[in-house]
Amino acid sequence: MADQRGSDCLAMIVKPRIRGFICTTAHPLGCAANVRRQLDTVKTAGPIEAGVRNALVLGCSGGYGLASRILAGAGCGANTLGVSLEKPPTTAKTATAGWYNNAAFEAEATALGVRAQTLNADAFADAAKDQVVEALKENFGPLDLLVYSLASPVRKHPRTGVLHRSVIKPLGEPLRMKSLNVDKGEVVEVELAPGSDADVANTVAVMGGEDWELWIDALDRAGLLAPGFRTLAFTYLGSELTWPIYRGGTLGKAKEDLDRAATALRARLAPLGGVARVASLKGVVTQASSAIPVVPLYMSLLFKVMKEQALHEGCIEHIHRLFATQLARGAALRLDESGRIRVDDLELSEPVQNEIRRRWPLVTTENLHELGDLAGFKADFLNIFGFGLDGVDYDADLDPTARPLG
Repeated sequence: MADQRGSDCLAMIVKPRIRGFICTTAHPLGCAANVRRQLDTVKTAGPIEAGVRNALVLGCSGGYGLASRILAGAGCGANTLGVSLEKPPTTAKTATAGWYNNAAFEAEATALGVRAQTLNADAFADAAKDQVVEALKENFGPLDLLVYSLASPVRKHPRTGVLHRSVIKPLGEPLRMKSLNVDKGEVVEVELAPGSDADVANTVAVMGGEDWELWIDALDRAGLLAPGFRTLAFTYLGSELTWPIYRGGTLGKAKEDLDRAATALRARLAPLGGVARVASLKGVVTQASSAIPVVPLYMSLLFKVMKEQALHEGCIEHIHRLFATQLARGAALRLDESGRIRVDDLELSEPVQNEIRRRWPLVTTENLHELGDLAGFKADFLNIFGFGLDGVDYDADLDPTARPLG
């Protein structure tokens, strides 16, 4: 890919600027290289026959959402419509990483021979649903697959106008657990105050299943669900070490509501021969997971153990396994008692979890590099924003407003 530079642009050298779990810069060429790397992984693995011609990915700009869009387009030969809310660049400031990821995928889609369109919009808003309906009618047609992969911490309710903010808190009693200060590389203890009923309600409003249902409502009313339509909402359940945060706290209540929505949607889609499933995925580094207490330390141990046991998967490898083993024609679904698709089986396997449980009480700041993979965690974090990719000149001047060319 080349970039185009206008005569009035401000060239700059882009370096990572990190504040806590946020990187305030993104590298355009690095993001494009990351998209190409994932595309190459899918192309090398070969096509997947999943009966997907048109796919909608909500939260398409990074992490598992971006990987799903890449799998649908490059693996299944599907046309993809993506929705995400990103900040565009200016001559003095880079865009968000997702903006560059979307631009790079659209450019690459041309070479794949598939259609790709991205709407920069708040997926929680009714206006976004209207835009998607219009785009599908004009450029795509009925959907075979909808992937729901939103990770926003805030949702303005489209009916009430109330702004809901999710919180990550335990319930009942204060929680004191080991965690990791990623910046300092220090193992620390954190104490979290318990959440209130209002905290639970707000978290469920943002991260539960209501918006997923509203999307299906809008698409169904518009006649845009194809026979055999499938929809997946992604979740992470984790192991017993993270259950106090994921299952026993405010997040757990939101996940219960997501399961409720899946059950309701399966009944609704049955006349179409369609289905809705929650898919429980492996732990990976994302902006969202980096912000959750306890999780960075658990992930550091998890990565080390899974790499030692030759089981580790990044986003694209994991989503490829989801598509190849659970969405492909004739696939035997791996379902749990709640009807969720489980692709977290390698993470939760006894050899992996037994070793993590052994290391958990032993890990300290001094032995973290021996027992965990902080370097891998940090590298994955930087990759999200386009940094640390092979073949990218990070000392070169560039125009942050340039779009990649297909």
